[in-house]
Amino acid sequence: MIKLIGIDVDGTLVGASGEIAPRVLQAAESARRAGIRLALCSGRPAFGLALDYARQLDTDGWHVFQNGASIVELGSGQSRSAALPQEWIARLVAQARETGEVLELYDDTSYVIESRNDWAREHAKLLGVPFEPRPFESLRGAAVRAQWLLPEERAKQVLAEDHAGLEIAQSTSPLMPGVRFVGMTRDGVSKGSAMRSIAAEYGFPMADVMYVGDAPNDLPALAVVGHPVAMGNADPSVKRAATRTVGHVDTGGLADALEFAIETHPAPSHETSPRPSEAQ
Repeated sequence: MIKLIGIDVDGTLVGASGEIAPRVLQAAESARRAGIRLALCSGRPAFGLALDYARQLDTDGWHVFQNGASIVELGSGQSRSAALPQEWIARLVAQARETGEVLELYDDTSYVIESRNDWAREHAKLLGVPFEPRPFESLRGAAVRAQWLLPEERAKQVLAEDHAGLEIAQSTSPLMPGVRFVGMTRDGVSKGSAMRSIAAEYGFPMADVMYVGDAPNDLPALAVVGHPVAMGNADPSVKRAATRTVGHVDTGGLADALEFAIETHPAPSHETSPRPSEAQ
């Protein structure tokens, strides 16, 4: 039986419209009624639209943000975080100020950006928060994730560089075509490690966990679950890592995966009264 489903956001839960398809919402409700826990598993932070999406999936459950750097239980408010090494923060900030490239720094509940680039403005809108550039030093909490917003060729260069001490992953959003999001968390922190943590909290074996995604930053999660699923619009590497491929995000393909998971749950048994001829 599939007992837990990890769900990526951009390209999986939401497509070009930026909204969850009604078909997906209906399937999610049916999955919850069947006893399946649903966990948002996003590179986005635990505020703004991502938090709203998490509440729509499972109002009091565990959810993953920041590519695994933030794991939050909405019901109790418990959270976990893994801070970035200070030496890397200093290095990334210096690089951003030298090159003018768009860098974001995140703690558990907020983020800072210095760039006034159009991509920086668009991403604030996508996150569902005001666009308020300010110094990196003004971040209130410990930085758990850094993220570059880069064109494709530049992202390839960055991914090829040495990032000892960091976990690095690339993702995309249909709402910002042409942009590559290169996220960095502490070494060993990924969507895969986060899905293991959530399954342990619920007491579920990984064999009973499904994960649905579309981008390279979903690969660590796909590698550790018993039911890895790729969206129809997924990167080729994601499709190779999956055992099942469902429809495109813009046709509500996630619902296909949810419906398959529901089918693994036996229908509830109901005790019936004996027939009159059988009554003693």
